[in-house]
Amino acid sequence: MSPCLISVGYIIGLNVAILVFLGGVANWLIAIPICSFFADPPADKTALEWASQIWYTKTRYIGVGAMLIGGVWTLFKLRKSLYRGVASGLDAYRHKADGGAEVPRTERDMPMPWIVALIVASVVPLFLFYQSFVGSLTVSLTMAVVMIITGFLFSAVAGYLAGLVGSSNNPISGVTITTVMVSALILLLLLGKESAVGPAAAILIGSVICVAAAISGDNLQDLKCGYLIGATPWKQQVLLMVGVLAGAAVIAPIMTLLQKAYGFTGMPNAGPKALPALQANLMASVSQGVFRGGLPWTFVGIGVGVAIVIIIADSWLERRKIAFRMPVLAVAIGIYLKLELSTSIFIGGLIHYAVTRYLRSKGLDEAARERTMRPGIMMASGLITGESLMGILIAIPIVVGKQYGWKFPLIQDGWFGDTTLGIVMLAMLAVWLYHVATRIDAK
Repeated sequence: MSPCLISVGYIIGLNVAILVFLGGVANWLIAIPICSFFADPPADKTALEWASQIWYTKTRYIGVGAMLIGGVWTLFKLRKSLYRGVASGLDAYRHKADGGAEVPRTERDMPMPWIVALIVASVVPLFLFYQSFVGSLTVSLTMAVVMIITGFLFSAVAGYLAGLVGSSNNPISGVTITTVMVSALILLLLLGKESAVGPAAAILIGSVICVAAAISGDNLQDLKCGYLIGATPWKQQVLLMVGVLAGAAVIAPIMTLLQKAYGFTGMPNAGPKALPALQANLMASVSQGVFRGGLPWTFVGIGVGVAIVIIIADSWLERRKIAFRMPVLAVAIGIYLKLELSTSIFIGGLIHYAVTRYLRSKGLDEAARERTMRPGIMMASGLITGESLMGILIAIPIVVGKQYGWKFPLIQDGWFGDTTLGIVMLAMLAVWLYHVATRIDAK
């Protein structure tokens, strides 16, 4: 019962929401029952607990394998666009160096030497951090090189897709898992299977790439908006770096606050209300599985096969110019998520579909429908941000209460407990979102 997930489903639309939901259905209603057929049920677990155990230890890695192929496939598809982007930047710098005509204000990016200098200035402290962590110059240099190469490629991919389609299509999961897997395999060769710091070192690289991909998507959206209103790119780029530094200063105390208030699943004394942190747990499981063994490669291989089939099907749909598409990462994420999360996203996609059908029934063309639906998109974006902010704000009295020995219950369990009230509130929110997105008279 998450306004955030329903809003995500509304923003991405029914096509992608269906794929995420079908990925969850394929895992929880097909793969898990098949796995349970070949094993004896544990006497101390309920059916749901056993299903969750199978998902955690086996079938979610089908999604991991699909994410791996999805990240590589996305990079392959955008290879020409990435080359053109780098070549155009170098051409612009050479043109100016040769005394060419002045570039218009709205086309002036930061000079290429500045960019190179800033990259070096950013890599050096990361290299020193890696060195202090692993204590090996060879390994630290390797980690820095892997980070530079994967960071450049995957942040370019994430930024391109986010700028072209939207931030909701940023393939962060695929590029992060690909980076963690590649980094873990390289570090395994350098450090050996018995290394105590190997898994954490792979996660450090993956974390940098994950953040880089997220920032890249946001930056491309900002620069795209600036281009539409006639902003100066280099000024935007300077302030975007200021924003990154500000975020780095703020995020650590916020994460500490969330850890003290709720805890994170997998950590000691996390508690029953711990935040799931699915991406973090997945990165930890993959890196530890490579070093310690126990990674279910059979299920990873099944995911690779599933991804290849989906890519072939999507290519066929593209050639046939069929509107319904099958992006592999959407299915992979659905396979990895728990079914209740996929279901919430699917509900949001249904609301989007209902809004679209209603506006079509009123005779609005595609451009008019997009204009009419903008308030709904803005509301959904606000709900995503609002849920995140409320989680942080509520954490403050929870942490303060723990210091003084009193609890901060929002809703008591009982006849009208959290489940009933949550369903009522979520239904009201869905109706409100539909109403906002269909107000034609206000456009």
